[in-house]
Amino acid sequence: MRSLPQADPGTPDIRTPTRYLLWTARRQAGALAIGISFAILWWFAQALMPYVLGKGIDAVTGKHTDDLVTWSAVLFGLGLVQSYAGIMRHRMAVYNWLAAAYRTVQVTTRQATRLGATLPKRLSTGEVVSVGNSDIAHIGNSMDILLRGVGSVVALVTVTVILISTSLELGLLVLIGVPLMAIAVGPLLKPLHKRQQAHRELQGELSTRAADIVAGLRVLRGIGGEQVFADRYREDSQRVRHAGVRVAGVESMLEGAQILLPGLLIAIVTGIGASFAVGGQITTGQLVAFYGYAVFLIGPMRTLTEAADKLTKGHVAARRVVRILSIEPEVTGGQDTSHGGLLHDAESGVTVRPGTLTALAGGTPEDAIAIADRLGRYSEGEVSFGGTDLATLPLAEVRSRVLVADNNARLFAGRLRDELDVRGEASADDVARALHTACAEDIIEALPDGLDAHVAEAGREFSGGQQQRLRLARALVADPEVLILVEPTSAVDAHSEARIAERLAKARAGRTTLVCTTSPLVLDRTDHVIYVEDGRVRAEGAHRDLLATEPAYAATVTRGED
Repeated sequence: MRSLPQADPGTPDIRTPTRYLLWTARRQAGALAIGISFAILWWFAQALMPYVLGKGIDAVTGKHTDDLVTWSAVLFGLGLVQSYAGIMRHRMAVYNWLAAAYRTVQVTTRQATRLGATLPKRLSTGEVVSVGNSDIAHIGNSMDILLRGVGSVVALVTVTVILISTSLELGLLVLIGVPLMAIAVGPLLKPLHKRQQAHRELQGELSTRAADIVAGLRVLRGIGGEQVFADRYREDSQRVRHAGVRVAGVESMLEGAQILLPGLLIAIVTGIGASFAVGGQITTGQLVAFYGYAVFLIGPMRTLTEAADKLTKGHVAARRVVRILSIEPEVTGGQDTSHGGLLHDAESGVTVRPGTLTALAGGTPEDAIAIADRLGRYSEGEVSFGGTDLATLPLAEVRSRVLVADNNARLFAGRLRDELDVRGEASADDVARALHTACAEDIIEALPDGLDAHVAEAGREFSGGQQQRLRLARALVADPEVLILVEPTSAVDAHSEARIAERLAKARAGRTTLVCTTSPLVLDRTDHVIYVEDGRVRAEGAHRDLLATEPAYAATVTRGED
């Protein structure tokens, strides 16, 4: 088996499902050409067999021993060619299936990486997951069927030529009957397309609901809503089932047409051929050959109907892929450079001084989150970094120098050590210091394999507070030039929060750090506090000074308590 193609450079700018399928075919044109060649040879060898068999029967009836030996040898040779071509055709079909399927994975994964925070805002989790669950299979099938589909057309042409050269009436019957059968199944394709599209959309919605339920199962059990959501999921799954049954209804008609229509053609060809044989217009061997061709035609006709079905499904699947590829990132970068310095948000007036531990206390959590997103270039804003407009810097540079760590960040499945050191560049001491700063050492000690322990999806074996501390440790291991932490201690107890605040100040000494929080324990350890209300800076200074001079700030951080 040939090795699968390497990742294609760039993401294709494709806006329609048909163009995506054509683009995929062009990317593997060589493999498709080889596979189609073997498919043509495979079908061609089969198409010649009834003709050779008829010649052999005529040799038997005419008692021509030499001709019988010759045609027997030819039939044996065709069998060998068919076997070899069939093996290679299947081999190339599997290769083309995998190449198309995993090329789709490559381009959608690359696009997801390019979109970043834009993707979850525009598409649901279930819709994206459906691409990997089912759509890649249908796109792979659409490339696979091209091999047999093209070969079946060649086989039909070959049979028609042979029949016309033997009997003009029977040849014309096949020549006219085959297109009529193809036209007869055409009206089924449009409703099939619509029902498959509806089925895909419902599947995506169901996958999204399932992901939400799994992610929030702990909360649902805590508030007694587990059964309610289970009932909703059951209702949605029934809608998906009914949509699948509607798709199956049309597909069953297609399957029936694959048997009925060629069967009618076989009956007509065999009946007319028998009358010709009785009348002496054709020989006994030619009658057997005609019957063989009538039976043989079932294969190419079924293949053409199957091709229509799989290409329709591939078109529906490609529409979902194209929807992902057509999304543009909300933010982009430029080509300027910056030596760092003050990080300033003009809209709010927030200025993060280099080398200091700054706190951002918002009158509402949304204020702080919006500012953090702008400072990290996750949303548009007039932000400067060392006097350079942040929007003019390459996005990859912004991501490497400014890290925004919030509580929506996920823990991925895999080894915990790799989860904390995502770049693979940190030493064991760096990881140990980050765990110490985040007060996460007890989490590691409780695991049988320590840092080599396997983390389940989304870190579900850890509590909310443990996940938060591990996320903080991961951000500290990255050691960015500017670290922006959004409520990094909201899920931990007061004792741990006080230790984290103290250790964070020491660990990030001399480094630019912004902590979005209203926790007095954290605020008291920072160098500078900025209070924001209604999206604008209302006061700045030391935590204790603001408590004494700013009633609104005091009410926010003390929750209205004296």
